[in-house]
Formats: sequence, structure tokens, C-alpha cells
Amino acid sequence: MTKVLMHGCNGKIGRAITRLINEQEDIEIVAGVDPYLEVPNTYPVFSTINECTVTADVIIDFSTATAVGPLIDYCKSHNIPAVICTTGLSNEDITALKDASKTIPIFFSANMSLGVNLLIALAKRATEILGDSGFDIEIIEKHHNQKIDAPSGTALAIADAINDTLDRSYTYRYDRSTVREKRPKKEIGIHAVRGGTIVGEHDILFAGNDEFITLSHQATSKEVFANGAIKAAKFLVHKTPGLYDMNHLLNS
Repeated sequence: MTKVLMHGCNGKIGRAITRLINEQEDIEIVAGVDPYLEVPNTYPVFSTINECTVTADVIIDFSTATAVGPLIDYCKSHNIPAVICTTGLSNEDITALKDASKTIPIFFSANMSLGVNLLIALAKRATEILGDSGFDIEIIEKHHNQKIDAPSGTALAIADAINDTLDRSYTYRYDRSTVREKRPKKEIGIHAVRGGTIVGEHDILFAGNDEFITLSHQATSKEVFANGAIKAAKFLVHKTPGLYDMNHLLNS
């Protein structure tokens, strides 16, 4: 039985993970961490990670970027693997994750959806074929009006994967209103839309001369991310120290 500490247990995805884990026999949540304690749970909930007194095999994190730093320190000091699903992390947080992975297993992905990670793979393949053919590349992401970070971590992951294919030779453009000029060829436009209850949509537009190709992914439920996080926790719990991502999980 895999014992999970749910970091961010009372958020929407945290509650979805709780519900899904309750339906499985080989994994359980033994404690949670969340500053909002008014949500009833069947397990003890602590307001901060450093207050937690319950031992676990692995931590699943769906919290906020400001909470990830203390979580990483906790994981290192308690030697607990962690699945980090929070987006909007700073460069310092990413560096801390990489440093922690030298001593404990860390799973980090900008998006826990199987479909999104397939989308990224398709985008890389499309870039290989279209990159030298004069196609402009634009990424449009849409999320609910409660999402804090913009652009989304997934949009940036898509852009980075495309740019890696292009030898990191492209720059990113987040706002065209401040610069009045023709679109440079070697840039990737990244645009964020916030509204209503959109769970998550990502479109990658390859715009050429007289032809246009769009790769799209739509999530209609937060359970796609919750399921991915649970699979990652089961995958990670017995791994040796290292930095893992969805590619490792999909190829395992």
C-alpha cells in the first residue's frame, strides 16, 4: 500500500485526487496539507508542511508556487519522494528541484495529462518537418478565470519543446501591443486567455503560406490531471534519486 501525503489537498485537483485514491485499493492518502482547513477530510490536514507529523511514502503536490520551496526543503530533510505538479515555478524553484533530485526521487511535469504530453511530442515532430518551410508558430492557451499564472506552465513547456527542436534559436513573444513591427520569423508567440470555467485548452498554430495546421488539446475535467498525478506517485515511490517526468512514466 502506497501512503501519500497530499500537498494542496483542499484545492480542486487535490479533492479530485482524494476522491480517485479513495476508489483504489493499492494507494491511500494518510495526511494532507492546506492552509484552508474548513474542507472536511477523512485524513488529518495540517496548515503547513512543517507542521505535518504523519509519515508517508510519497508526496503529491498540487499547491501554489510559493509553497513549493518549503516543500522541497521538507522532502530533502525527510527523504521523501515528491510529485511536483504545481506550475508557475521560479527559476530558483526549478534549480532547487534539480538539486533535490540528486538525493531523492523528484517527478516534475508542467502538465500531468497523457494527452498533453502526446500533444508536445506531435508538436516537436511537426516542427522538425515544418521548421525550415517558413511556418510561423503561435501557441494559444485558455484557462478558467481563477488561474493565477500566465502563460500556463504547459504553454511554456510546449514552447520549450518546440524551441529545443529549433536549436533554441527562437525568442518568445507574449504581447504584441507594445511593439509596432512586422512579425520576426524566429519567434514563438504565446497567448493566454482567462475566462469562465475553462479547465484547459492548448492550441499550436503552424501558419504557412496559404496553409495552416493546428494541433489542439482540450481537457474537460480536472480528473485527467489527477489520474496522471496518481500514476506518477505509484511510479516514483520505488525509484532511485533523480529527476523524472512524463516521458519516463509513459515509457516505463
